[in-house]
Formats: sequence, C-alpha cells, structure tokens
Amino acid sequence: MVRILLSGCNGKMGQVITNIARYREDVKIVAGFDIDDSVRNDYPVFTQLDQCNVPVDVIVDFSHPAALLNVLNYAVSGKIPLIVATTGLSDEQVSKLKEYSRNIPILFSANMSLGVNLLLELVQKAAKLLYSNFDIEIVERHHNQKIDAPSGTALALADAINQALPEKYRYVYDRHTNRVKRSKDEIGIHAIRGGNIAGDHTVIFAGNDEIIELRHVANSKEIFGVGALKAAVFIHDKEPNFYSMKDLLNI
Repeated sequence: MVRILLSGCNGKMGQVITNIARYREDVKIVAGFDIDDSVRNDYPVFTQLDQCNVPVDVIVDFSHPAALLNVLNYAVSGKIPLIVATTGLSDEQVSKLKEYSRNIPILFSANMSLGVNLLLELVQKAAKLLYSNFDIEIVERHHNQKIDAPSGTALALADAINQALPEKYRYVYDRHTNRVKRSKDEIGIHAIRGGNIAGDHTVIFAGNDEIIELRHVANSKEIFGVGALKAAVFIHDKEPNFYSMKDLLNI
C-alpha cells in the first residue's frame, strides 16, 4: 500500500481525493498539509510541513503555486517522490520541478485525467496531418470559481500541438484589441468561465469546407483524483526523473 501525504487536502480537489482513497486498497492518505485546518479528516493535518512526522511514500500536491517551493524542499529533504497537479505554475516553477527531479522522481501534469492525456496524443497526430491546410483553435470551459485562465490543460494542448509542428506557432488569447485577420502561424486559445463546469476542452481544426473537433468533457472532479492516485502508485518506486502522465499511459 502506498502511503500518501496530501498537500492541499482541505481544498475542493483535496477532499475529492480523500473520498476516493477511502475505497481503494492500493493507497492510503496518512497525512495532510493545508493552511486551513478547519476540515475534519480521518488523518492528521499539518499547517506546517516541517511539523509532519508521519512516514509517507509519496506526496500528492493539489494546492497553490505559492506553496510549491515549500513542498519541493520538503520532498527533496525526505527523498519522497512527488506528484504535482497544481495548476497555474509559471515557466520558472516548471523549470524548478525539472531541476529538483534530479534528486527525486517528480510527476507533473496540468491535468491528471487519463482521458485528457490521451487527447494530448491525439491532437499531436492530427496537427501533423492537418496543420498546412487547417487553422487551429482551442476553447476551454470551466466553473466560475477557477482563477487561472487559460487553463493549464489548454496550454498543455497548445504546447503538444506546437511540438508536432515543423515551426513554432504563436498563442493568441485576445482578438478584440488587434483588428487584423487571422494569421496562419497562430493557435487561438479562448477561456469561458461559468456555472459549475468541471472541465471542457475542445481543439478545433478548421479547414476549407470541413471542421474536425477533438473534445474532452469532465463531468466531475473525480476523474482528476483517480488519475492522481494512479500516478502516486506509478511513481512511488521510480528513480529520480521528470515524469508526465504520458509515462504512466505508456506503462
């Protein structure tokens, strides 16, 4: 059984993961970390990471970008494998993850859904075949409480497409301030916020007289929790390296 320290345990995703883990036999959340200790859990919750004295096998981080360095330092000091599922990280923070992965195994994904990570593979294949004759647009929809926009998943989809193209395309987020026609070398990225949408991502390949759309819809946050726990089981015995959900899917 993989023993997990859940960072951000009292947030919305933290509580989703807590509930899912109760019904699994391969993982157990044995400790939590959160600045908010008002939620009652069936494991001890620490408001300071250095106060945690519970032996753990993996840290799963669903907290906030501001907490990342603290979590990283704790993981490295204890040689504990780390899953980072926090969204809204800067390029500098992602570089820091890669740097620290020389010391411990780190799996980072902007979206822990297995379906979304399959979508990343599919859009790359489509982009290779279609880019010369099709315009590429990404539309993402999320609940009205989501802070970062565009979503980390939308950016991951754009990055995956760019990796498949012979020349790098630029990202265009806002068209109303620049009244010119669309250029060929761009990927439009659009964010919609409303209601309680768990997550909806559509990649549009628009050509002459035909449109191809690849779409993933999350009907609940549970799919992200399931993916995070699968990732914890995957990484707990791995060597130091920088991993992604693609590595898990290949297994």
